[in-house]
Amino acid sequence: MAESNDSVSIDMEKIFLGGKEHHIQTGCGSVSVIVYGDQDKPALITYPDLALNYMSCFQGLFFCPEAASLLLHNFCIYHISPPGHELGAAAICSDNPAPSAEDLADQIVEVLNYFRLGAVMCMGVTAGAYILTLFAMKYRNRVVGLILVSPLCKAPSWTEWFYNKVMSNLLHFYGMCGLLKECLLQRYFSKEVRGNVEVPESEIVQACRKLLDERKKTNVLRFLQAIDQRPDITEGLEKLNCRTLIFVGDSSPFHSEAIHMTSKLDRRYSALVEVQACGSMVTEEQPHAMLIPMEYFLMGYGLYRPCKFSHSPRSPLSPSCISPELLSPESMGLKLKPIKTRVSLEV
Repeated sequence: MAESNDSVSIDMEKIFLGGKEHHIQTGCGSVSVIVYGDQDKPALITYPDLALNYMSCFQGLFFCPEAASLLLHNFCIYHISPPGHELGAAAICSDNPAPSAEDLADQIVEVLNYFRLGAVMCMGVTAGAYILTLFAMKYRNRVVGLILVSPLCKAPSWTEWFYNKVMSNLLHFYGMCGLLKECLLQRYFSKEVRGNVEVPESEIVQACRKLLDERKKTNVLRFLQAIDQRPDITEGLEKLNCRTLIFVGDSSPFHSEAIHMTSKLDRRYSALVEVQACGSMVTEEQPHAMLIPMEYFLMGYGLYRPCKFSHSPRSPLSPSCISPELLSPESMGLKLKPIKTRVSLEV
């Protein structure tokens, strides 16, 4: 087949400044959804991690031209923010009942119904990945696939419970203070980008730190409580009937959780990609590492990039770095195998 010479021009500023925001009233309060792209295309919904929104959780991925080309060519993007996490959100009244994780999953159905969407592709990071997995388990006919980044599936471990308790107390007494932001940045990023006394923190960490300043403590605390009280959903994973692609950084505090989750999924329909020297938020820290696995994952749905990009010199990932199992013809259909992919940082 001859390669197309057509190119796709993507205005990166327009991706994030040209979307339309919708405030949707649901059974557990208002939720903000930013919509980008042609709404006649299949839908991809995103859900961020704790204290984040689409700007701080998915900007790196969508600012990667190759990934933006792949996703925007095939999907209309619906960025769902946890209640009170959207840009410029006011503090939610303390009289409003705090939603549970299940309430947040049910809220997604109301969002889909508002936009008259059928089955959707889902992409979530850590807490957001848990919400979307729970949603997929409860409403199987509304999900065609899951792309999960450093996902959760068990109830909090003692270590996570302790960190959540510390963050809850910091939020309650001091708000979005410096120590709380350090706890969150450790949750999101590897030490390689967080820096130390000799090496300054990277620009992505600095940008995230600034965006965290906008969060209202009450709103973050409500989402934290929902995730801290989440039930174990491990038993239901075997019954998921959608294909699942999992990414996790090997420096993520939730690395073992992602491994555990992969082991419980149907091996015929799931794949695991581990990213070396990366924290939980692969979408920001190493978004190029997601490109080729996502491309082959979406081939199983008949979706492709509109043009051939040359291998980016910024990308730590090339076909030679990918496990042969992911590149096999079997992986392009329904039978994705669990794999272990190490991504070299050498360029």
